[in-house]
Amino acid sequence: MAVIHHVALKPTKLELLASWLPSQPWYVGGAGEPELAKAGGFRLDDPQGEVGIEFMVVTDTSGTQPTAYLVPLTYRGAPLDGAEHALVGTMEHGVLGRRWAYDGCHDPALVAQLLALIGGRVQAQDQNTSDTPDREVTRSCIGDSPAFTEFTATAIDDQEGTELSAPHGPALRLHRVLRPTPDDAPVLPPGATGHVAGAWHMPDGTRARGLFVVLHNGGQAAAGPN
Repeated sequence: MAVIHHVALKPTKLELLASWLPSQPWYVGGAGEPELAKAGGFRLDDPQGEVGIEFMVVTDTSGTQPTAYLVPLTYRGAPLDGAEHALVGTMEHGVLGRRWAYDGCHDPALVAQLLALIGGRVQAQDQNTSDTPDREVTRSCIGDSPAFTEFTATAIDDQEGTELSAPHGPALRLHRVLRPTPDDAPVLPPGATGHVAGAWHMPDGTRARGLFVVLHNGGQAAAGPN
């Protein structure tokens, strides 16, 4: 299990994201700098114990209404070869030293563990406490999950989110702009074969819940409202 170190980061994760988010095609804010707050998320363990894997939810209150974003991140002790385009920034960690933070959709370590989560082979972990499962994160998978283990993803960002797909294989749609799901809504959208959902805090103190990731088998994940 990953050990959570409660130490200072320079710059902080939110400071890195404030510079990085406006450059993403799915960012819906204005021309000014985002006003970010941590709102939720969860972690996954790297079986090799080398890569930090975090699915962070942040809220931006700089616009006319608050917006929640899903930001999957990986933290590495050295640069990831071929992933310069996905670098969010570097941080100085009080225990681990310099850490390279990446958009996790472009990091094979995160993709592999996300598929393992959907398939029920691993458990979501609490974002802030070591060795503690996050019971609020739900997942489902219709069909045989071992078929996903050799999934090699190409990440494509668009105005709706990020799609991870493989030729003639499964496709994942990550909902970057999060929207609360009504209580009576079906768990899976039409045509979906798996999902990950979670909860986050709204700026007014209420608790929201919605889809983070949707899996489609044998074709492109449908792009639509998040």
